[in-house]
Amino acid sequence: MATPTIDKFLREIARIMHEKNGTQILNYLHYEPPWPPLYSQMITELKRVYPVSQHDRLEKKCTATLPTEERGDGGGSFTSFISFMLGYFVFIRDVDVSQLLETHNKLKALLGQASIALSASTGLIIVPTVISLSRTLSRLAIGLDKRPDLVANLTSREATAGAEEAGDRVTLAEGSANLIREAFKKCASERSGNVSGLDSNGRPEGRRIGIYLMANVCLKLFFHCRKFRSAEQIFALIYQQSPPLSLYPAAQRTTFLYYLGRYHFANNHFYRAQLALQAAYNQCHRLASKQCRLILIYLITSNIILGRFPKPYVYEKTAARRFRDKFTPICQAITRGDIASFRAFTDINSPSAAWFLHWRILLQITNRCEVLLWRSLARRTYLLSGNRGDAANKKAATLSLEDVLILAIFLEKRALGMEIKEGNKDSTSQKSMNGKQHANSIFIFPSTPADTPPARQSEDEEQYGYVDPDLVDMVDRPGPDLPTMETVESMMASLVDQDLLHGFISHSQKRFAIKSGVKQSPPLRAGFPNAWTTLSAKGRDEVPGWVKEGQKRLGGTVMHLSNARPVGA
Repeated sequence: MATPTIDKFLREIARIMHEKNGTQILNYLHYEPPWPPLYSQMITELKRVYPVSQHDRLEKKCTATLPTEERGDGGGSFTSFISFMLGYFVFIRDVDVSQLLETHNKLKALLGQASIALSASTGLIIVPTVISLSRTLSRLAIGLDKRPDLVANLTSREATAGAEEAGDRVTLAEGSANLIREAFKKCASERSGNVSGLDSNGRPEGRRIGIYLMANVCLKLFFHCRKFRSAEQIFALIYQQSPPLSLYPAAQRTTFLYYLGRYHFANNHFYRAQLALQAAYNQCHRLASKQCRLILIYLITSNIILGRFPKPYVYEKTAARRFRDKFTPICQAITRGDIASFRAFTDINSPSAAWFLHWRILLQITNRCEVLLWRSLARRTYLLSGNRGDAANKKAATLSLEDVLILAIFLEKRALGMEIKEGNKDSTSQKSMNGKQHANSIFIFPSTPADTPPARQSEDEEQYGYVDPDLVDMVDRPGPDLPTMETVESMMASLVDQDLLHGFISHSQKRFAIKSGVKQSPPLRAGFPNAWTTLSAKGRDEVPGWVKEGQKRLGGTVMHLSNARPVGA
């Protein structure tokens, strides 16, 4: 039976293969509806002449029409590309886009065949197609991951596969990411051409042109699955084998630096994260407000943790809309050393907690800003009750650790809702500043609804809350976890060790003495150096994963010794 459309299509593909035009190959390979008229006609011919039972005939058709090797001496083989074309025909013939899970599996199989063709010596012509297939598979995988009802059958089959197999199973999105990562490795491990990976014009050549495009698609899936360890492999391979990032288009640079910054942020390397995210923001197109907003969320958070707070003009940017209400209260609480307000704003029940949790920055702010909070508390204590000293008589300025403890206990009690209302001696607890109780208050203080009449409670219940009668003698009932002198001394020692305080602690006198410095600076400046200046000075400008021009890379570097002289020559 005649198949004029298929014959014409194969002849055009053969011509493009000889021209080695990868972009035109991509333009000819439509795999997403709506289908153009010629492709609809080709699909009809495939179903009529080459159904599933005629697979061998279709393979012979492709082999007879498409070239099997490049022209000229030493030309590469097109065998794997012909197999991919056969898979392409099978895909457009059998795909039913209404069945998303089935479509995902067929598209994944097609990408697997394209990845095999990519590894051949003629793989350069299929690089744009592999990138396009990877992007489509990524969108489909993320969409299915957000629709658990569509993959319920797949999940149930995996659950019954046995405990041993179930322990190794991966999510649908992670499986897609692993397949795309294999294609990325083939781009990154390109060995043809110049040793540097650049052509005569100083641009990436060969399969290396797809390194960052493939990496960005892969990183998007890994971050969606929260598989940061898998993302680490991407950054490590790029750091060892990729040409400099600056040689690639701005869109690729910005996306890659965003994911690199988020990776270091997730690993608590906030200075590295700040460097990568700042570079990503500087290179992001100003009309791409959504992308700018994503970058700013983690950039602002990283800077706050490092002690650099946003200027007012930052909040005026379109990309930073409504950021002022989220970050300003936290910055103000840190500046004042207000433990109670900080606890309230970062409480899991606070109005902004859901937003912080959504972007996965709440725990970093809560834990990593603690050191800045205590630094400000010590500074505020010095301003309120510190001894200014006498430089003429070489008497150091000091502050009382007992005063710091008093303020810390007072603020922690406010955070826990332990203030006693004057004139109401029966009240055992209060709401904290944001109207919420401390998360652990149910284990510390009795809590009853306002419309419930007070019940008779034992002395233990009045002090510690409900205790099961069978466990009265078995359960420890400590009071609230308030700061002690040991807490204050350890926090002050930690601040000194991090260079956020300059001075020494007198444990016998319970005081902190401020070093005046060589130039006899004022105690406030000498004893409490700028946090951002101190922390950034300890950081290094080298960000692992970010390949810069002229940068020496350690570890995993391949040394080419083909032209080296013998030892002793």
